[in-house]
This record gives sequence, C-alpha cells and structure tokens, in this order.
Amino acid sequence: MEFLWAFIVGGLICVVGQLMMDILKLTPAHVTTSFVVIGALLDAFGIYDNLIKFAGAGATVPITSFGHSLLHGAMAAADEHGFIGIAMGIFELTSAGISSAILFGFLVAVIFEPKG
Repeated sequence: MEFLWAFIVGGLICVVGQLMMDILKLTPAHVTTSFVVIGALLDAFGIYDNLIKFAGAGATVPITSFGHSLLHGAMAAADEHGFIGIAMGIFELTSAGISSAILFGFLVAVIFEPKG
C-alpha cells in the first residue's frame, strides 16, 4: 500500500506541474521555482513532514522536497547557531544533491557534445 500512495502523491504533484504549464502557460523554470517555494511553505506550516510520512518517496523525490530541505535545514541550524546558521543549514542539508547535480552535469557535458 505504501508504494501505491507514493505513486499517487508523486503523480499528483506531476499533474499539478503539468496543469501549471498547460493552463497558466508557465515555463518549466517557473514551475520548478514555484514547486521549491511551495515545498518551503508547506514545511514552514509543518505540513510537508506529514506528507513525507504518508507518501514516502512520492513526496521526497519531487522538487518540492528540495524546498522542504532548504527551509528545514535553515530552521534547524538557525536554532543552533543563530542568524549565520540559516546559510549553514541550507548548504549542509542540500549539499549532496547540489554537488551531485553539478558533478553529473559536468560529466555528461564532457562525454557528450553539448548544443549550447
């Protein structure tokens, strides 16, 4: 049953993104940015952690989870280190994902011939 809920929740997040592009005529960059902000807002109100408990990977894989991680890390480090902890927490919790994206993007650009 966990897999079914993960599939449904992850699929609904994708459907919302597709509807934003089709109905609101937003670009993929706008949708991605919106999802990061929505994930951060849901974390600020304590909703996203409950969604992760309910849907598992259906809530942690989409880009909304990145916004959740940014705010979650910033708030946790701010409690411990004060104002400077905001930046520390953002990078501490999300550094693996950001580093992986940069590394794999570089490797793909080296192996294949980029068109830009």
